[in-house]
Amino acid sequence: MSEILTSAPALSFRQADERDIAELVRLRDAAARWQMSSGIDQWKPGELGTDHFRTRLAEGEVWLATLGPDGPTAGAWELWWDDVAAWGAQPPVAGYVHRLMTDRETAPAGAGRAMLAEAERRIAAAGRGLCRLDCRNARLRRYYEDAGYTVAGETAAKQGDGGKRYAVTLLEKRLATSADQAC
Repeated sequence: MSEILTSAPALSFRQADERDIAELVRLRDAAARWQMSSGIDQWKPGELGTDHFRTRLAEGEVWLATLGPDGPTAGAWELWWDDVAAWGAQPPVAGYVHRLMTDRETAPAGAGRAMLAEAERRIAAAGRGLCRLDCRNARLRRYYEDAGYTVAGETAAKQGDGGKRYAVTLLEKRLATSADQAC
């Protein structure tokens, strides 16, 4: 488990497992309700349930951020090692962040950026030099650009969960890997 300091208290990170599925669903639904109340038309409560997170745990990585090693959940994200739906077939040079979400009740200021930095650290530690993600609203795009991401393109009809299609902006950030530092 690693820790990154935010404004206070420290966030701890750990890979989620089957015992965390209900918490991940709760967190996703709470984030969806917050988006709706903020006028962001994107996620909907009940849209992703236990089956989604069980699949993500089996096929990739899901990470939790907590307040200290034993504290309440502050947020979570999914880390994928490919994303054909948005980026097409790619060589293994990137990690892909999905569903970065904070708990509005417990997450300290800066928690989203701290989780993103931890995802970037994990990707770089795996020897991949790019962190990639996609988004479909201007507010989130600005958030990622402010975190050092640049627009890499657009996908007009990404097929998302449940078969729905929507346009997304593709963003990426170059990371320093251990191979880069050895040079």
